[in-house]
Amino acid sequence: MASPAKQNDSDDDDVFAEAFKRHKYKNAFDEDKWEEEFDKIPMFMKTVPDEIDPKDYPELAHLQAIIHDEDRTPEEKAHSLKNEGNEFFKEKNYQKAIVAYTAALKNKCGDQDLGTVLLTNRAAAHFHLGNLRSSLNDAAAAKKIKPDHLKALIRGAQCCVELRKFSTAIQWCEEGLKAHPTDKKLLELRTTADKHKRSAERDARKAKVKEKKLNNEKEALMAAIKERGVKLLKPAKPHQSGSDGDGDRDEGASTEIAELSLDGLSSHKATGAQVFLDEQRVLHWPVMFLYPEHQQSDFISAFCENNSFLDHFVVMFGDELPPWDVDRKYHLQNLQLCFEDEERETLYKVDPETSLLKVLQHKRFFVKVGTPSFIILVNGSTFWKQYLTGKKISAL
Repeated sequence: MASPAKQNDSDDDDVFAEAFKRHKYKNAFDEDKWEEEFDKIPMFMKTVPDEIDPKDYPELAHLQAIIHDEDRTPEEKAHSLKNEGNEFFKEKNYQKAIVAYTAALKNKCGDQDLGTVLLTNRAAAHFHLGNLRSSLNDAAAAKKIKPDHLKALIRGAQCCVELRKFSTAIQWCEEGLKAHPTDKKLLELRTTADKHKRSAERDARKAKVKEKKLNNEKEALMAAIKERGVKLLKPAKPHQSGSDGDGDRDEGASTEIAELSLDGLSSHKATGAQVFLDEQRVLHWPVMFLYPEHQQSDFISAFCENNSFLDHFVVMFGDELPPWDVDRKYHLQNLQLCFEDEERETLYKVDPETSLLKVLQHKRFFVKVGTPSFIILVNGSTFWKQYLTGKKISAL
């Protein structure tokens, strides 16, 4: 049997255990967030927070207060901040490194060597972040303090190469090589900059030759169109009104080509076809055929001006009719080709054996958006009769 003393000790232990369960230890870690709280202790921190609130990080705030102690000299503060920036740089946290280097520079300690290092270090951090102009500015500021500072000279040359300022990069290298004639990095950068400069100059010459060739081709094309008397229709402005109906249509017609592409014709916009002049000075046009009865269209990217419409119709409506022609009506002998003069509400019938050039030279034909357009109907069909209602019919 247990003695009374031992029994009392056991009872006290039980009471203490129960109390321990009910009352948690003050300032202890939260059971659910212990890892998060553990990470707030400076010794065990993996990363430093962007903003330090003394309430959340009291120990870290005290340490920073020691580092940035107002009683320390500007030079001491600058050195501490430089070291802090260097640590951030090693961790590849370049944004925080820039903040630290900037704070160090604001101390204006008067130490030119330290100032040069801080500017060069900040230039490196900016460079790694892709802030090339800021990096170049810092390198230039460092070089202004110490013209022979190797890291500043290398960084400045690197920035100029990345910014494609190859001539300026060569100047940086030449300045650096005067003080450091055997430095491999400067020699390498000068070679790279010179190579890129030559390549850029060569590309510029090629582009200039190409532009001149394109301008000459465009001038020749414009001259050929003007010689043939083909009229191009300028895009109408909202406030423009049409002519009175009987006179030739001069307003809106032009011998200048603003857009010789399919812009505005969404169904064929992706082709990018445009009129061109071949080596025999023959024009080839992109031509659109419209079938209003079926809301369909056909497109010929290069219709030679000397070819007749029949040359193409034999292929388009020869052995096989279009799949959308379910009634099998679009046979060669049934086709009615025409173009529409919207201003006069007139349809001009075109003989399929006529050449494209002859139609383009008609006084009432205007090329819209660089693409001549024609309508194809089935002669004598119900739709044909409805379509002609209210329109004048004229032969070419």
